[in-house]
Amino acid sequence: MTTLIRRMRLSYIFLTFSLSLGIGFFERVASFGINYGQVANNLPAPEKVLELFSYFKITKTRIYDTNPQILNAFANSNIEVIVTIENGILSQLNDPQQALQWVSDHIKPYLPDTKITGIQVGNEIFSDGDISLIQSLVPALVNIHNALAQLGIGSNIQVSTPCSLSVLEQSYPPSAGSFKSEISDIMHQFLDFLSSTKAPFWINAYPYFAYKDAPNEISLDYVLFNPSVGMVDPNTNLHYDNMLYAQVDAVIFAIANMGFNGIEVKVSETGWPSKGDSDEAGATMQNAATYNKNLLRRQIANEGTPLRPRMRLEAYLFALFNEDMKPGPTSERNYGLFEPDESMTYNVGLSAFATISASSTTMSLTSSATNTKVKQ
Repeated sequence: MTTLIRRMRLSYIFLTFSLSLGIGFFERVASFGINYGQVANNLPAPEKVLELFSYFKITKTRIYDTNPQILNAFANSNIEVIVTIENGILSQLNDPQQALQWVSDHIKPYLPDTKITGIQVGNEIFSDGDISLIQSLVPALVNIHNALAQLGIGSNIQVSTPCSLSVLEQSYPPSAGSFKSEISDIMHQFLDFLSSTKAPFWINAYPYFAYKDAPNEISLDYVLFNPSVGMVDPNTNLHYDNMLYAQVDAVIFAIANMGFNGIEVKVSETGWPSKGDSDEAGATMQNAATYNKNLLRRQIANEGTPLRPRMRLEAYLFALFNEDMKPGPTSERNYGLFEPDESMTYNVGLSAFATISASSTTMSLTSSATNTKVKQ
């Protein structure tokens, strides 16, 4: 495909997407982020993805490794990048010298041209089931943080790790949120690290899984952000009109129940599959479009959760592309807003928000490169 034809095609996609969002939508969004995975054999080259980012005014991205092709492609692009350390090498980083070498090899060479703003040390470590891996987490976090400081490059890079909701022993009602007892010691160390470094607690939260497992018991409108009766927490009298906010507040309560306050909770992954197997209730294109549209609406409105209404909840939508090589059920390969050929899987249809001003909002999209998502 020639450069001219590609530019014409991207212009058409951008125009179509902009019209669906409402004319001027991107001008009102100061920072629109997207993160993409690489578990596919048909994805565009990073340079082509950068073109897509440019057309859609995307300025934040998250990847699940330190792919040099991506980091080099995004140099001098003004795009903020969060990178990930693979689970398999965490034990090596228990050695401060190894951590220093990793940062020297994988982070420092790309600065300051590539704006690396975060390092995720592993992904869903507490859900892996590997005790030695869990025990390696906090030392690795500390050593990576110290290595950044030692090299004089840590002032703008936050170090954390994403957790799945399986870290919770209880999540309903939200005020009863608590972490599993078997990880409480290491979780306390992790929270102490986050508190001292002012880094966020990242959570992968999927209301889809709760609905899939109990479609006759859970309201579809409640999980899709549609108008619904919702639920009232009997201990706080806080009203929840959607499940995602209830899940996030359960994590906030769990953190508080361990004696920590002020740690910001952010959603590292959330989304809805557009296709699934026969036993995957709710995995349809219509539901995926509805979930993502309604989430975007709330992001534009700078909404917080009922427990923290004045603190905008930062959420990363899963995912950029459908990834054809991801293992697991059909849904795992069908979370993308875009197909690998850059055509839209479905239209999120936000024309109703054309008059909404959202000059300070940030919407991020993310795609996992290595892990399938854990059920709640």
